Amino acid sequence: MSGGRDSRRNVYAEKAAAELSALAERGVTFAGNAFSSILLIKGVLSEAEAAGEDLLAGRDGEALRAALLRLGYAPHDWCAMAACDAKGMPLAPELVAEAIAALSPLTLVACDDAAAELLRAALGDDLAAGLTPGVVTWARGMRVLSLGGFAQALEAGEDERQRAWRWLKQIPPLAEPY
Repeated sequence: MSGGRDSRRNVYAEKAAAELSALAERGVTFAGNAFSSILLIKGVLSEAEAAGEDLLAGRDGEALRAALLRLGYAPHDWCAMAACDAKGMPLAPELVAEAIAALSPLTLVACDDAAAELLRAALGDDLAAGLTPGVVTWARGMRVLSLGGFAQALEAGEDERQRAWRWLKQIPPLAEPY
């Protein structure tokens, strides 16, 4: 019986790989696990990321992954997407909406204001409640949270880091912890 299940799983994996490959060819940058329940969207790249380093490989990514672990997410249960292309130009909202649909996360996190602005454009009326930093809202069946400027909060001091942590605590895993 597992042969049919394995066959279906392979079909889904091939479909996802083809969709993500097509999105990458159109300028979308990803990192992490495409089959994750949480998608972290970063609008402003660090100098290292803009120079070609992996998305969220720096201090902000380390802090986000550590926070997700503390919340109960599995170590590899995260995916990241840049809200801009390799030249730093914002992606088209339609392309972002397509990428979100391909990844099908349960939770979206805008890591900064640029990512939040692009999510507003991509999700349109489905995000009618807005996207206020620190307030969890719902759009297209997904939880959505804006962290304002997460990377900047890490540099701003303990109060800002604690505020970001309070906001993240609102989005524990929706499924069983690992």
